[in-house]
Amino acid sequence: MPSTSIIQRLGHTTRVTAILLLIPALASLTMMFLTTSWYQRAMSRMETAAGLKPMVGTQLPEQLFSVAAGRIEYADSGADDLLDSMNRTLDGLLADTEGAGYLELTVARRTMDTLAGYLDQLREGMEAGAPVGDMERIVDEVRDVGDLITDMLDDFISVEIEVTARSGAEIQKIVWLAAIAEVFLLAAAMVFTASTSQDMTNTIRQSIRQLESSMHRLTGGDLKARVPEMEVEELSELARQSNVMANRLETLIERSRMEQENLAKSELRLLQAQINPHFLYNTLDAIIWQAQSGKSEEVIHLTRSLSDFFRITLSSGADWIPLEREARHMSGYLSIQKTRYRDILNYEIDIPEELQDGYIVKLLLQPLVENALYHGIKSKRGGGTIRVEAVPEGQGVRFTVSDTGKGMTPDELERVVAVMRSDAPALSGVAPEEGSSFGLRNVDARIRLFYHQQTGLEIESGAGGTRVSFCVPLKSMEEIANDEGVSG
Repeated sequence: MPSTSIIQRLGHTTRVTAILLLIPALASLTMMFLTTSWYQRAMSRMETAAGLKPMVGTQLPEQLFSVAAGRIEYADSGADDLLDSMNRTLDGLLADTEGAGYLELTVARRTMDTLAGYLDQLREGMEAGAPVGDMERIVDEVRDVGDLITDMLDDFISVEIEVTARSGAEIQKIVWLAAIAEVFLLAAAMVFTASTSQDMTNTIRQSIRQLESSMHRLTGGDLKARVPEMEVEELSELARQSNVMANRLETLIERSRMEQENLAKSELRLLQAQINPHFLYNTLDAIIWQAQSGKSEEVIHLTRSLSDFFRITLSSGADWIPLEREARHMSGYLSIQKTRYRDILNYEIDIPEELQDGYIVKLLLQPLVENALYHGIKSKRGGGTIRVEAVPEGQGVRFTVSDTGKGMTPDELERVVAVMRSDAPALSGVAPEEGSSFGLRNVDARIRLFYHQQTGLEIESGAGGTRVSFCVPLKSMEEIANDEGVSG
């Protein structure tokens, strides 16, 4: 399409229309100022209401759940300060709201008093040493009341949007009336000048909107956004340079993302490839003892289990293996350890056969089983049982490794989780037996990296033992055919 020069057209029309446009321009600026002020107030109210929703619906229940679970003291939770802040915010909204939406805010403000009552119950219950179950029920009530207040805030925002839309329609009518008056004012002097100016304005507005829309999409994360060809000559070079910048930015970001992901995967592959020499030495010693005792069947069993263990560990460099092989790898490990710790170790594996054809990232279960053995069963007098199970959950499968071992205190569990989720470099050189969080951290990192999930392992522990679980989707061969490696 042909380009239009703003400077040339402005030079032609400005001299004729300057005086005639002065009065309409002043009127338009005044109207724009009043309209903008009104819209800003409406948007401010809606933003304030939207900001309250996560506070009352998520932040407050999470703080109270931490109190009920005994992670923090009520006085340290900041729940009262958060409640006071929300009340002050609602009071400010009520003071700034007239007519529509006032009723929803009034009901929401009164419901906050109910919320305050539950906070008092929780504080008194914690001071009295009430059971955790009772405290969690109060937290559930807080969450329900928070959802109710959130719904009221949604209703308020909806009403504000409706009022804003209606007001916008009225303002649009006024703008049209002003435009018609301006046309009649200019038509008496120069119809051609008014027509030219209108056409130029529409051209400039459309071009700027195209540029603005593309920039908003680009800054919002849409790296495919590009500025279309401009009708305005002065904006064409800007549009071209913007597209060049977008192309370079997309290339650099994608390159950086791939490099970071490949670096992380390489680091985790190195970690999972580290073989614990103590496990190998002890297993070979056990084979020698059994051979010297003439127990050929035990020697064959141990040798085959050890061979399967390392064959599946390597998996020809593959990242993904069938669940059946992962289960066999873990079973071989437990079988070897059962020979060594016959009197203290029992184990159960419950993985439905219909799930075993799906693919998962390798070495997710065996490190959890090893952690349960060395930091749970061996640390408890009389030993215990390790149980591994897989249960379908939603679109994925929930894997759980539990033990009846020593378990962890809340402080120990907190430290393990903190190390597991820390941002420190993973290549610490610490073997799995030297730190209970090493194997857990490795598995947690690989789950979040390979499955692109925000959450990895979930850990529960107490006097009765430890339970570690995670939920991931089972993949088909076609879904992972383009991944770094697949082992059949």
